[in-house]
Amino acid sequence: MKKYIPVIGLEVHIELSTKSKMFCGCSSDHFGKPANTQVCPVCLGLPGALPYANREAIISTIKFGLAFGSKINSFSKFDRKHYFYPDLPKSYQISQYDLPLCVGGGFEDKRLTRVHLEEDTGKLVHETIDGEKSSLIDFNRSSVPLMEMVTEPDFHDTDSIVRFLKEVQMVARYLGISNADMEKGSMRLEANISLSDSEGIEKGILPNYKVELKNINSFKFLEKAINAEIKRQEELLNEGVSIDPETRGYDEVKQVTYLQRSKEDAKDYRYFPEPDLPPMRFTDEEIEKIRKSLPELPAERRGRFLKQYSLPPDYIEILVTDTVRADYYEKAVEHGISFNLSAKTIADLMINKKLDTGFPEPGGLIKKIVELTQVEYVGIEETGNAIIEVVGEQKKAVEDYKNGKGEVVGFLIGMVQKKLKGKGDVNLVKESLIKELQK
Repeated sequence: MKKYIPVIGLEVHIELSTKSKMFCGCSSDHFGKPANTQVCPVCLGLPGALPYANREAIISTIKFGLAFGSKINSFSKFDRKHYFYPDLPKSYQISQYDLPLCVGGGFEDKRLTRVHLEEDTGKLVHETIDGEKSSLIDFNRSSVPLMEMVTEPDFHDTDSIVRFLKEVQMVARYLGISNADMEKGSMRLEANISLSDSEGIEKGILPNYKVELKNINSFKFLEKAINAEIKRQEELLNEGVSIDPETRGYDEVKQVTYLQRSKEDAKDYRYFPEPDLPPMRFTDEEIEKIRKSLPELPAERRGRFLKQYSLPPDYIEILVTDTVRADYYEKAVEHGISFNLSAKTIADLMINKKLDTGFPEPGGLIKKIVELTQVEYVGIEETGNAIIEVVGEQKKAVEDYKNGKGEVVGFLIGMVQKKLKGKGDVNLVKESLIKELQK
C-alpha cells in the first residue's frame, strides 16, 4: 500500500466577548439563556432593519492579528456571503471576502492566510416531543461577533495541530477578547484534509481536492475525526478511487466520517460588498496604537519565565497556560523574596503539590511554604566539627582548592551538608569551610 502524507489546513472560529452583538445592540452573552430572548429586528433579519458595526469587535480582531504577526489592511470592508440554511435568517451572512482585516502571519512554522470578522448564525435545536422529531431554531447566537482564522495547509499530523490550536486559545485569553471555551461553543474548529505523496510535498504541489471536517468541539474529538478521515482517504486512494471535495462530519460512536454535503466554491456564495455598512479605514498611527496596547503574550511570557525564574520548560508551560495562575505565581515569588524562598521551590509546591489551591491570596501560600520548609539549623560547633571531618576525608578536593580550583567548594559544601543531614546554614557552612581551607 502506498504511503501518503496528510496535508491539512485549519479554520478556527472564535466568538468575541463583546457586550453587544456584531451588528445590533442585543447582548452577545447567549450561552444558557432561554431561546430567542436576546433578539431584535436586525439579528432576526427582518425587512428594513439596518446593521451597524461593533467597534470593539473590530479592534479585538486587529489585536489578534497583530499577536500572530499579521499585516493589518488599512482599507477593509464587509461582504455578503449568500447561502440558504434555516439558522441564517437573512439567507446571507455578513462576513469578509477579498479585503479581510488581517492578512498573513503565523506561529512557529505554521502560516496564516487571513483573520477576518463576521457574524455568527443561529443554532438548531433538535428535540423529540411525544415521539415526534422536530428541529427548532434559537436565534440568541445570531449576529454574535465571530472571528475566523484561516491557515495555510502546513499541518501534517494531529500533534502539531493541537499544539497550534492551544496556542491560539491561549492568545485569545491573554488578549481578553474571548474565553475560547470549546465546551460552550465559543471556539469551534474545522479542518481541510487531503493526502499527498512525498514527491508532491517536496515540490510544494497541493492535491487537487480537499475534504472539510465540520462541527469539531474538542481537541480529542479533533484528533479522532482527522485520523478517521485520513484512514478513509488512504483506503480510497489505494483502491484507485478519486476523492470528491465535500464537507463531512464525524460519528464518534462508529469512528467514521460521514457526508454532509458537497463542497462549495467561493463563487457559490455570490459574495458582494455589504451595501449597508461603510468600508473601514485605518491609519498607521491607529494600528500602532493598538499594537502598543497588546499585553505580554504567551511566547513572551515563556521566555521571561525561563530567564527570570530559571524554571524547567514543563513548569513554565503549566503556569503560562493559565493566565490567572501565572499571575498568582509571580505575586507569590515577590512575597517569597523576603523569606529567601526560591522561585523554583514555589513553582514546585504549586505544580506538584497544588498547594496554591488552598490559598486565594499569594501571601497565604508563602506563609504556608515557610512553615513547611522551616529548618532548625545546627549550631556553630557541630558545623565546625563536620567541616573538619570533610576536610580530613576529601584530601584530593582540598588539594585541588589549594591549586586554584575554586569550584570544588560547592562539592565540599555538599559533603558537609550530607553529614549535617541538610540542617546546616549554607552561609555559615561556606564561610567556615573557606576559613578552614585557607589555614
